[in-house]
Amino acid sequence: MMKLSCPVCNMPLFPEEGRLVCEKNHSFDRAKSGYVNLLLSNGKHSKLPGDNKLMVNARRDFLQKGYYAPLAKALCEEAMSLYREAETPEWAVLDVGCGEGYYTNAVFESLSDLGNIQVAGIDISKFALNAAAKKNKQVEYAVASAFHLPVADRSVDLLLNLFAPYCGEEFWRVLKRGGLMLMVIPSKRHLWELKQAVYDSPYENEVKGYDLPEFELLKVRKIKDTITLECQQDIQNLFMMTPYFYKTSEENTQRLAALEKLTTKIEFELLIYRKGDCQ
Repeated sequence: MMKLSCPVCNMPLFPEEGRLVCEKNHSFDRAKSGYVNLLLSNGKHSKLPGDNKLMVNARRDFLQKGYYAPLAKALCEEAMSLYREAETPEWAVLDVGCGEGYYTNAVFESLSDLGNIQVAGIDISKFALNAAAKKNKQVEYAVASAFHLPVADRSVDLLLNLFAPYCGEEFWRVLKRGGLMLMVIPSKRHLWELKQAVYDSPYENEVKGYDLPEFELLKVRKIKDTITLECQQDIQNLFMMTPYFYKTSEENTQRLAALEKLTTKIEFELLIYRKGDCQ
């Protein structure tokens, strides 16, 4: 099964009371909530990389209300289908860029009754993983970068990558031969009415081609729905989850602050890939 690896020497990490340790005695303490920090100081681009506490709390509160439940449902359906097709009793799932664990936990719950499932979540934000680890003690959460995963070569059966940075070389490395990758990206008109409320000339999201080196595209599933945000706090929470939040002028932000209700499209593309068989 999948093991986290030491970020210093790449040796496997083993659990001890309150910490993970490798054979060379590099030790990493668990936080009170349960996550472990495997991001070395030279791997940080800022003092506190990733989403801050404000952004994490906004996403947690928004997702807990079920606005993105259609996506979570589709994600779990595809994960369960892939597991059944794999016909193996043991499966290792790695969620790269897992955030506060909403989707990680949903996949864990959907798969846990089907077999011996091991799930781990990786994110660069310690605030996100603090929230995630409090939610589910059966998932292993570690602070780390998607571009230097603390995971052994060819140890992952299914890799999840939802709205998170993509590092094809690392993903290919940790996936088993024939391993699977499930990605989610926003469609062209995702949150279109939110953009209309904020900007004079809203623009569509760019959806790039699906081809990825060393991966075979198996399936594209599009998820579309309409949600109604019933209060200003939910509208602000959604806005803070988007990349627009820190790029929007004060004047345009005030337009959104004046709304008490908002109905908007949500549109996602769920992509399933298989690792190429070149190694």
